[in-house]
Amino acid sequence: MTLWAGRFASAMDQTLWDLSESYSFDHVLYAHDIEGSLAHVAGLEAAGLLNAEEGATLSATLERIRSEFEEGTFERHANDEDVHMAIERRATELVGALGAKLHTARSRNDQVATTLRLFTRDALSALARQTLELATTLATVGERYPEAYLPGYTHLQRAQPVLLSHHLGAHAFSLARDVDRLLDARRRLNVSPLGAGALAGTSLPIDPARTAALLGFDEPFANSMDAVSDRDFVAESLFDIALLGVHLSRMGEELVLWTTSEFGFATLGDDFTTGSSMLPQKKNSDVAELARGKSGRLVGNLTGLLVTLKGLPLTYNRDLQEDKEPLFDSVRQVGLVLAAMHGAYSTMTFNVDVAARAADDQLLVAIDIAEQLVTGGMPFRQAHEVAGSLVGRAIREGRTLHDVASEESAVGDVGELFVRGAALASRRSPGGSGPLAAGAQRDRLRRLLADLGERL
Repeated sequence: MTLWAGRFASAMDQTLWDLSESYSFDHVLYAHDIEGSLAHVAGLEAAGLLNAEEGATLSATLERIRSEFEEGTFERHANDEDVHMAIERRATELVGALGAKLHTARSRNDQVATTLRLFTRDALSALARQTLELATTLATVGERYPEAYLPGYTHLQRAQPVLLSHHLGAHAFSLARDVDRLLDARRRLNVSPLGAGALAGTSLPIDPARTAALLGFDEPFANSMDAVSDRDFVAESLFDIALLGVHLSRMGEELVLWTTSEFGFATLGDDFTTGSSMLPQKKNSDVAELARGKSGRLVGNLTGLLVTLKGLPLTYNRDLQEDKEPLFDSVRQVGLVLAAMHGAYSTMTFNVDVAARAADDQLLVAIDIAEQLVTGGMPFRQAHEVAGSLVGRAIREGRTLHDVASEESAVGDVGELFVRGAALASRRSPGGSGPLAAGAQRDRLRRLLADLGERL
């Protein structure tokens, strides 16, 4: 028998039950549902709908049920459609008719919305913490190799030399934005739906502000219909996670490239790589490939929910049951990727000499030749053309750019431009990739990460 069977003359058909039940995945909400129910009991007691003894008994019963879940002894019954029904059913088993008072002045609609907000709030906090840890690790790895540099790329073609700390810092700043978004979404969702009932509130004398405060929400709902139908916070969380996944995918793509024999810039620790079932020599950067691959799944979860939400009339519709699995999946998957990428970077060895040789490619000095001409008063577009023509001659004639440029009287003395590391050192502008800008950038990144830590 279901908890809402009074209206019906026959039991639910098995095919509909199989379609409807959600306990198989929403049981993970048990702690948050119990947290919401404890606050609800306190609210019912304050409203005079439960006496002190009843309130204490129900609260103790809910704590017992929490322990059963935590110890793995909670038994689902055949008619437990979801975790919310299961907990209420168990409370009624334990304390009889008093357990049936647990749902006073409450609907599954506001109950589920409250539980899911509590879960999402905790999940976003945990993901923000993991993301911040990864950003901090990137900063630490850069500081471990303070003088290491490599080619920066556009269109996956060598462009200009950059410090490793600058390159990793670029990822750290993007992850910091992810942390900021996660925390901002956490702030925006922190509104309590409890007390909205099915959609229109209740005639009973409850105080939604009281239960909101007990649950750590910033405020109670303003509109009961909005409270039970709103899943913006799930969509926003899935977007933030999907964008975080895109950033992790970009990082993964670079690690895949860096660890190939063709690039050879980095080597991952054995504990974060895999082998081949056939080829004994292989050391595969699967961690980076999976980080790249999971991003499609995260984007798909977001897209699927948006399509589900787009045509729903107010207020609650059963379609909203489809909000949980994509959220649970995205939270879990991105958490796994964050942990694994943290380990990958922590164990990474950067091959300083290999990367430096690639970054000292003479063709990367072309922009410095152009800028030297600009310093002498030549318009940049003309200087760009002169430098480009020198590069073209060097390639066609099979000579070094240094030799070709040295023959061009209009360019002047280019000897110092081709000294190893000179092209990197010349990037002096604030926020740039050279050593002179590195200290200020490092300090700014550390301050940003510390500020985010404070917000957490």
